[in-house]
Amino acid sequence: MKVNCKKCGSEKYVKAGFISGEQRYLCKDCGCKFVPTRHHGKPQKDKLLAVWLYLHGLSFRTIAKFFKVSPKAIFDWVKAFAKENYIKPEPHGEAVIVELDEMWHYLHSKKDKSGFGKLIAAIPVNLSTGNVEGVTTLHFQGFTKD
Repeated sequence: MKVNCKKCGSEKYVKAGFISGEQRYLCKDCGCKFVPTRHHGKPQKDKLLAVWLYLHGLSFRTIAKFFKVSPKAIFDWVKAFAKENYIKPEPHGEAVIVELDEMWHYLHSKKDKSGFGKLIAAIPVNLSTGNVEGVTTLHFQGFTKD
């Protein structure tokens, strides 16, 4: 059996014990310890299935339990898929950028407790691109105006 270092590809190695019942080797060139029969990661078909499940509404945590990986791994798979297959949408016309922190301080700077406040809801328009629509509702002491 021909063994190459996983890090540098060298064929100069020595045996370095066992790990989980498999022979471990030590590379003489770079010092990397490796097990040639151990493969990390999931196959591409599993990653594509995870992305498909996410696009159909399952959460990262649910998909992660199914594949026995972390939710961060699922997030990374979806993010990598989006970078390869989608173009980031650009706003059409004028776009207004509001920093939530400033809005929070502005709304809570009033000294009177009259019950005035704004509720902002984001409605998903297209889950695959992350587009949302904003809806604002005003509340004035006892009645609601949409």
